[in-house]
Amino acid sequence: MEQTALLAFLAGIIGANSIPHFVKGITKENYPTVFGDSPVTNLIAGWAGLILTVLCVHWADVGRAPMWAFGAGAFGVLLMGLFHAWHGALGSIFRDSNRVL
Repeated sequence: MEQTALLAFLAGIIGANSIPHFVKGITKENYPTVFGDSPVTNLIAGWAGLILTVLCVHWADVGRAPMWAFGAGAFGVLLMGLFHAWHGALGSIFRDSNRVL
């Protein structure tokens, strides 16, 4: 059960983090990653994250403890969503540079 919950939690975090990168990549917008901020870099980072998410869900064996897997995955998505909504990848440095006066 612990392995299922941990892998589902990681899948939630990785999947939620992959979505903005993938979307920014396919819409040809710059967005910061550890490898750069170009659209192609974001597309590849988002795609790789989605692949890792699917692998984590597969390895989690969700059928063994479905409620724990759902709860842990949902909690991972929530935490990553709060991170992006509140602090973001670059924190106040990125927000302040994009502020409209």
